[in-house]
Amino acid sequence: MDEPIRLLIVDDEEPFVAALQERLALRGFAVATAGGGAEALALCADDRFDLALVDLKMPGMDGQELLTRLKAAHEFLEVIILTAHGTLGSAVECAKLGAFGYLAKPCEMDQLLEVLRDAYAQRLRRKFAALEQTQQRRLQALMDAAAHESPLGILRRMRELDDGRR
Repeated sequence: MDEPIRLLIVDDEEPFVAALQERLALRGFAVATAGGGAEALALCADDRFDLALVDLKMPGMDGQELLTRLKAAHEFLEVIILTAHGTLGSAVECAKLGAFGYLAKPCEMDQLLEVLRDAYAQRLRRKFAALEQTQQRRLQALMDAAAHESPLGILRRMRELDDGRR
């Protein structure tokens, strides 16, 4: 059985969040919700999410600050901004900060699902590319060790690479 896509919805409009959570859960997403930025950061500290759907205008921490903090703490998390208060300037700023997408509320469910699907595909591409680069570096390090070190040195190098020390 495939693991569902883990989605965090961050929005201070409780009825909207509850309805969206229900609709996305029916489509196979594992959905968690937060009413604001601080709560979202606490959830992300305790759990792993694939995607985050973040409102731009919230009391306390706004969506841009939350976007910045999420991207800094979670390398492969893709963040989509969903807002009723969008402007071209905020869309450009969010893109610069690393938002995958920027949608206006209300948006059609088909449009939202397409953006979520594309964001998840982007997440997978970035994660697998990073894993491939790590594997290539490890292989090169082993080849270098094999060319220049004793059998015991090669084994030590393998242990270091396996332990993630290099």
